[in-house]
Amino acid sequence: MSLKDTITADMKTAMKAGDSVRLGTIRMLLAAVKQREVDERIVLTDGDVVALVEKAIKQRREAITLFTTGNRPDLVATEEAEAVVLAVYLPEQMSSADVDAVIASAVAEVAASGVAGNAAIGKIMAIVKPKLAGKADMSAVSAKVKAALG
Repeated sequence: MSLKDTITADMKTAMKAGDSVRLGTIRMLLAAVKQREVDERIVLTDGDVVALVEKAIKQRREAITLFTTGNRPDLVATEEAEAVVLAVYLPEQMSSADVDAVIASAVAEVAASGVAGNAAIGKIMAIVKPKLAGKADMSAVSAKVKAALG
């Protein structure tokens, strides 16, 4: 069963249960999937759907930050609830030690090629991103890469 099918089944379950927050969030996600499929005239793979889920969660985190600074706890609670619903569709997250090991391997590989400075960050991220996409927060990974080089 594909991830898209799982999300559709969860939408039906939320509809039957009358869970409006879950239902609305899942509908938003399925609308984003359908929009991308129509725009690009493709059928999305599970990896593509995971990327859309990550993007939606990132948008929720940014909104939470803005609503917190704007003193809107009601909207913060809504965004947090939606983020929890979306997080279910992400693959299991890698541990910090595993992420550090992948970064260390990439740093060693790039250092062996003689690249340094900002160019090294780009090369390391190019190596790390396919291995960690969907399994780790890429903004945290980027910060770890910068720390490893700094």
